[in-house]
Amino acid sequence: MKFLRLMLLTVVLSPFSIRAEESVWDKGVPVLENPVEMTVYRSPTCGCCGKWLEHMKKHGFAVRDIKSNDMDRIKKELGVPENLQSCHTALVNGYVVEGHVPAADVQKLLQAKPEAAGLAVPGMPVGTPGMEMGGKKDPFAVLLFDKKGRVSTFQEYRFY
Repeated sequence: MKFLRLMLLTVVLSPFSIRAEESVWDKGVPVLENPVEMTVYRSPTCGCCGKWLEHMKKHGFAVRDIKSNDMDRIKKELGVPENLQSCHTALVNGYVVEGHVPAADVQKLLQAKPEAAGLAVPGMPVGTPGMEMGGKKDPFAVLLFDKKGRVSTFQEYRFY
């Protein structure tokens, strides 16, 4: 009986039986066949940005990580409207990606090639890629913006 208990305990605690739960943002999202280069500008002290970078890498983006203490200047130079700003700013194939935009939406943008400056998820909504906090998820929208300041909804996420 002692042997059986020990055996059961070993199976339960075995590192091979423990798997990390897949993020909702990873399910069903393909990995790009050919890596797409992305340059990301972020504050050296931001932890959630690093998590977003990992999310993008998982889906085939080759990320160049540039830490800067002058994010306001970078956002201004890249034309990110103040009302759309978040914590990090990326450049990919000529588009700006501002904030915690899911990899699937960046892939969709690159496939559709709209006449736009880029995508943005303003602020830092809880539950977005890199901002996961257990099961809590705020509804949010990924916004498409152009160089003239026009904004439209690219994708909406509502969690019930």
